[in-house]
Amino acid sequence: METNEVNEAFEILLEEIEAVGNELNEVGAEAFRSGDYSRAKLAIEEATRLSEFREKVRLLQKEWQNLVLTNRRGTREATRRTHLGKLKRGLRTPEEVFRRPLLEALVELGGKAPVAQVLDLVYEKMRAVLNEYDHQPLPSSPNSLRWRNTAQWCRNTLVREGLMKADSPHGVWEISERGVKEVAG
Repeated sequence: METNEVNEAFEILLEEIEAVGNELNEVGAEAFRSGDYSRAKLAIEEATRLSEFREKVRLLQKEWQNLVLTNRRGTREATRRTHLGKLKRGLRTPEEVFRRPLLEALVELGGKAPVAQVLDLVYEKMRAVLNEYDHQPLPSSPNSLRWRNTAQWCRNTLVREGLMKADSPHGVWEISERGVKEVAG
């Protein structure tokens, strides 16, 4: 298996994990709406475990990329993928690509903004990068576009890394001081 195929396999695995996470969100939301709080609690616990597992897979993917980028002499090669063409069918734009546009959008919007406004600006920044697959709806949620879902998972990662605030009001995304410093370089 070639190195790029391994990275593609990681992307497919992450996407499948995210699909399960989206289904768990739906189960939990329905349980909450119907007043079945014990079922909602179980869904939250399962989603938390799944999120932790997803983070481990994401870290393994990064470790793989670092192994591939290090040549025999121990120096890093500049083999960063450019998104000039479309990805193979079945592969979305990786979450990592959303990091900078998401943080930049928040800075441009004054540090915080409603999710829809942030995602609209992220879309404008990434329009040329997103492929046909990114514009397709999620099988688990036909009203959600894949790229928006990937951006939301990226937001979770940025919160975990301290680059975005976890305690923002519901429906609002907010960059942290650390995130502002990262954008400034």
